[in-house]
Amino acid sequence: MNHLEPASQSRQQQIFTVTRLNSAVRMILEQDLGLVWLTGELSNLAMPSSGHWYFSLKDMSAQVRCAMFKGNNRRVPFRPQDGMQVLVQARVSLYEPRGDYQLIIESMQPAGDGMLALRFEELKRRLGAEGLFDEGRKRPLPREPRAVGLVTSATGAALHDMLTVLERRAPDLPVFIYPTQVQGSAATAQIVSAIMLANRRAEVDVLIVGRGGGSLEDLWCFNEEAVARAIAGSAIPVVSAVGHEVDITISDFAADLRAPTPSAAAELVAPDRSTRAQRLVHLRQRLTQAMSRHQVAARHGFVLLQKRLDHQDPKRRLEQQSQRLDELDRRLQQYLRDRLHQGERRLAGLAMRLQARSPEKLLAIGKRRHQLAEERLHALIAKRQDLARHRLAMLGARLDGISPLATLGRGYAIVRTPSGEVIRRASQVNEGQTLITTLAEGALRVRVDEVHQP
Repeated sequence: MNHLEPASQSRQQQIFTVTRLNSAVRMILEQDLGLVWLTGELSNLAMPSSGHWYFSLKDMSAQVRCAMFKGNNRRVPFRPQDGMQVLVQARVSLYEPRGDYQLIIESMQPAGDGMLALRFEELKRRLGAEGLFDEGRKRPLPREPRAVGLVTSATGAALHDMLTVLERRAPDLPVFIYPTQVQGSAATAQIVSAIMLANRRAEVDVLIVGRGGGSLEDLWCFNEEAVARAIAGSAIPVVSAVGHEVDITISDFAADLRAPTPSAAAELVAPDRSTRAQRLVHLRQRLTQAMSRHQVAARHGFVLLQKRLDHQDPKRRLEQQSQRLDELDRRLQQYLRDRLHQGERRLAGLAMRLQARSPEKLLAIGKRRHQLAEERLHALIAKRQDLARHRLAMLGARLDGISPLATLGRGYAIVRTPSGEVIRRASQVNEGQTLITTLAEGALRVRVDEVHQP
């Protein structure tokens, strides 16, 4: 037999197609790296009619191609432009048709706000894990507070708005102001000191901590851990009223109740004295009318008794009837007082039920349910992806099992003529003919000495 040169020792045991290689590399990148955060400058931004965004992220030394599909870019709250510094969360992937390494962008925000948002989410997660935001530790607000405390800027519009609402709803309710900065580097320590001062003095039944609207940087002191712990540790119930309705801070989670605005916070803590006064006037009118009717009936009965006294001892009968009248009057007064108290209790119960069904509270519950549903959806998607990856790996293993190269590795060979025709039957070969035999490693040139027909 004539032997060919053996195959190179560096030859790969597994032969890939380009498609299969790109697919395997993509899976390795996506599984090993997962989601990553990175910051950079936008360049080559393209927004085709499909709604997807394509661009590059670069720094001083390198750049990477990126794609952000419309399902994700719809949540971007600004219009990106070339040259803008951004912070993105992305999946590292590979675009298989071209073999290009790229990032699939999940979220994008301006670089400055993005770093603050990361700090916000990390602190929220950590304090939430401690139980600082648990609903079980939150206390109800007093229904009839003796006094209200305001922890806010002495010169801000929020103070004016809250005082206006409190004056309108409860003009006789005492208000204590604990002035503090609500923006800047000194604000955090001052807010904490003001809350501690209110607790030491114990002169109010409820605290409103907040300020008017502003940027994320303006409101940042209400996202500091020290402020959150001071609010959660307050012995006095705290209402957080920071910014506008769309602004969410760590203080909102730590407080006993969140109000969408400072004015709304004042509405929540102050009982509406005008409505209650109208109710009391109405009850007083009903009481007066009932007493008047009862007195008319009593006088009528007294006249009848006088007529009957003509045949009895007038003095004794008069004394008896006077005593009876006093007793009836006493019972009437007690009855009317009981009815008045029942009306007040029923009014208070209705007020509590109305507060429990407030739109703000129902909206907060709805937002929490939406958040839980979104978390369950993400978990289900991740599980489906894991199952798909596992099935793909099994199919790859089965494909390797039926590969011709795997068959050769078990000791089989492929016999061809020098022209490349594959020999399947002995009748295709003549004695003395030269054949090429391909093995798992290398090949042999052989000559046929004998042919045995079946």
